[in-house]
Amino acid sequence: MLRQPDGIRKYHTAHDRFLKPAIVNFFTREFSGYFGPIVRENIADALIDIFEKNVPLKDRLKHGQILWNALDKNTRADSPKRRYVPVALSLVTNEDIALFEKERPSKEVRKQIIARIIREAYQQGGILSMRDISLIMATNADLISALRIEYETEHKTVLPHTGVIHDMGSTITHKVQIVYKHVVEKKSTNIVARETNHSQKAVDHYINDYNRVKALVDDKKDINFIHLATKIAKPVILQYQDIINNYVKDR
Repeated sequence: MLRQPDGIRKYHTAHDRFLKPAIVNFFTREFSGYFGPIVRENIADALIDIFEKNVPLKDRLKHGQILWNALDKNTRADSPKRRYVPVALSLVTNEDIALFEKERPSKEVRKQIIARIIREAYQQGGILSMRDISLIMATNADLISALRIEYETEHKTVLPHTGVIHDMGSTITHKVQIVYKHVVEKKSTNIVARETNHSQKAVDHYINDYNRVKALVDDKKDINFIHLATKIAKPVILQYQDIINNYVKDR
């Protein structure tokens, strides 16, 4: 089987966030067998027409905001039953304009916007991925991720994005924050969970895995032995080794 191009694989499901695909998918899911694809498309067009005529855009959004279909924070992006929730995101605010007035670097403004819309989506019951923000800001997702990590480091916080809430992606930023707060700052796991926008279960899982890896690292075991003994994936073991060596060493 031919591998799909990375662009298709990463971005194709983003189409589901728009209103018409959401309506079509609803009828496909809830009324399977009753309507064919052409009828579902026609129903979706009719419903959208009714909605747009009766709910003017000016009554839903403020200046500088956009409407975005974010992933419902109670579902996972890799779930076949994923759901979305409409959220209003502020792309331009008075605070942003003030930064431009002060001739602050555009990078600083972008970091502020990224942090703000991640929080806004979460407050409205949704979560944004770096892919979402890359589409919204027409910027490479890797750059968005790097700017988010810089913001989190500078403000000693963890933003509630998809990678944190559902433990998706390869970043170790949230692992560092969780382990550091518990091991170095001596905070209880329930406080760490609240400060890092994680569930208690997720924090306990990270701390337990960290302790297991550290015990074997201290015993001079290599990565193959640690993998066999703990059943933790090797890339994750390397992440914990990095935390041990560079963030909580000699603590």
